[in-house]
Amino acid sequence: MIIKVFLPLSLAFIMFALGLGLTVADFKRVATEPVAFALGAINQMLILPLLAVGLATIFGLEAAMAVGFMVLAFSPGGVTSNVLTKFAKGDMALSISLTAVISVLSIVTVPLFVSLAMGHFMSESAPDFSIIGLGVQVFLLVTLPVAIGMTVRAKAESFALGFEPNANKTAGVLFVIIVIGALAKNWDVFITNLPVLAPAVVALNIVMLAVGFFSGKLFGLGSARATSISIETGIQNATVGITVGTLILNTGDALGPFSLPSAVYGITMYAVSIPFIYWLRTQNSKAEEAS
Repeated sequence: MIIKVFLPLSLAFIMFALGLGLTVADFKRVATEPVAFALGAINQMLILPLLAVGLATIFGLEAAMAVGFMVLAFSPGGVTSNVLTKFAKGDMALSISLTAVISVLSIVTVPLFVSLAMGHFMSESAPDFSIIGLGVQVFLLVTLPVAIGMTVRAKAESFALGFEPNANKTAGVLFVIIVIGALAKNWDVFITNLPVLAPAVVALNIVMLAVGFFSGKLFGLGSARATSISIETGIQNATVGITVGTLILNTGDALGPFSLPSAVYGITMYAVSIPFIYWLRTQNSKAEEAS
């Protein structure tokens, strides 16, 4: 029930909540801040997957689990990355723009990259799946709810602005329920694979948070924008990862190998990210005082 029904419905609501906070201007900002946006997009769509391939190899993840690890890396950011950016005093406009554009592009990037990952790690043992079919499902669960949320924002702005905070809180609660529920139902599988998966997802999280921040500083973008790039680069939407994993391979209410890395990440992400985000908040507070 949790995996087959509650998970996709929850993901759709989470993405709807994201759409409530978006406007057309968030997409136009790509042209007005090309360097910051391009750096964030390259980090998330190129550097992150390449690092994930290397870590999956270094940690010796078995083929199906390695593909699941890549599914996590291909997943866009979400409401969580925007909330954490706000707490860290990052550039919210940049964070929202990156989340919006990468989420919309996921209808193409996720199915294509999953296919490439299967070819690399699994070769002939890969399960049959339709790139177009997966793209349609990603559209229905990710892109369409975002579009509906944006439409509500455009047509009923007062309602959207009033409902958005509650929607974001609900989305956060749904995320926790999904991860805890999925792991509780598959506890033995989780415990068995935790010693191998946890170091890999923690390493991915730490390295990409650092890469995002210091690449931003290297390009002279300032602490606030570097913070946004760091969080957008290092924080993935685990709910998307779990859902896509179940769409690739229907395992009923069991948590399959394509979903498990995202579930583990959903548990470890906060423990890894919060100390770094507190440090980012401190850096940005100092920058504000200095200016």
